[in-house]
Amino acid sequence: MWTLQSCGSVLTLSINADLARPCTDLFGYVGIEAVLDQMRRKTIKAGLEFNIMVVGQSGLGKSTLVNTLFKSKVSRKSCTPNYEEKISKTVKLHSVSHVIEEKGVKMKLTVIDTPGFGDQINNDNCWEPIVKHVNEQYEKYLREELHINRKRRIPDSRVHCCIYFLPATGHRLRPIDVEFMKRLGKIVSIVPVIAKADTLTIEERQEFKEQIRQDLAANGIRVYPQKEYDEDPEERILNDRIRESIPFAVVGTDKEHQVNGNKVLGRKTKWGIIEVENVAHCEFANLRDLLIRSHLQDLKDVTHDIHYETYRVRRLNESNMNYSELGLSTWPLENKCESDSHL
Repeated sequence: MWTLQSCGSVLTLSINADLARPCTDLFGYVGIEAVLDQMRRKTIKAGLEFNIMVVGQSGLGKSTLVNTLFKSKVSRKSCTPNYEEKISKTVKLHSVSHVIEEKGVKMKLTVIDTPGFGDQINNDNCWEPIVKHVNEQYEKYLREELHINRKRRIPDSRVHCCIYFLPATGHRLRPIDVEFMKRLGKIVSIVPVIAKADTLTIEERQEFKEQIRQDLAANGIRVYPQKEYDEDPEERILNDRIRESIPFAVVGTDKEHQVNGNKVLGRKTKWGIIEVENVAHCEFANLRDLLIRSHLQDLKDVTHDIHYETYRVRRLNESNMNYSELGLSTWPLENKCESDSHL
């Protein structure tokens, strides 16, 4: 039992010794486990929000991979009638949102594409529009959070994951890859992938992956999942296995083919059919498991608890930060201070 006692101007909090004892078995059924059902029903009713950004130069199959991940036409290219692939003069961001449903669970999926990235002769600072967009979403969430009468559920447009596409060159990371991931890795969770990995042999692919891992470590680039965020030994074992596979060598397609009487997603070549969901052919299934089946909620938690929290603390600590800048009044804080002074 918790008790609050007042000794002059000092408040002390004492805890009943019974609560400090180790947990013991109950004499009968209480129903504590029903909380999980309550949480599940509430989540299903409210739905989920997941925002994913794809970054890479044109022609690496970004739209196709996203469509393959969610087995639907969710990318910008697939949703825009008569869309023609053009090289943008500057990096522009385009967002497309869809509500997808599976077994009664609805998820609002937003895909942020970055046409023009890495396509110019001079790619200096081509990551700046992307950094600006990520920070703008944090700022938007912060403003909503600081409103006096804020919404019960704040719309979440923050980027939960950034898939960075590396061309299957077989060489080391390019300077643009290093600079982008060094900057973005500090503000968003990055998952690097080798695009169109079927252009490499198995041996070339393994060698390329090892070179990339060495470059990531040498340049201090943080990619998801980070070791410092592992919460328990079981999670660390799972994440260590994922880190050993990064970057994922993937192949994307939205076409089905017959293989041994079964329909499979795959790419047909003159040598045979590359099965996208077959781990012996590529690591697409591992990427999908990470993004959706095992770490989707963790990606959202890392975004809120780590990246957004870092941004929020920095903004609130800036010397030129004031409530009038956010369009808010200072009177609630002033009144709070006055009321606190009476204690």
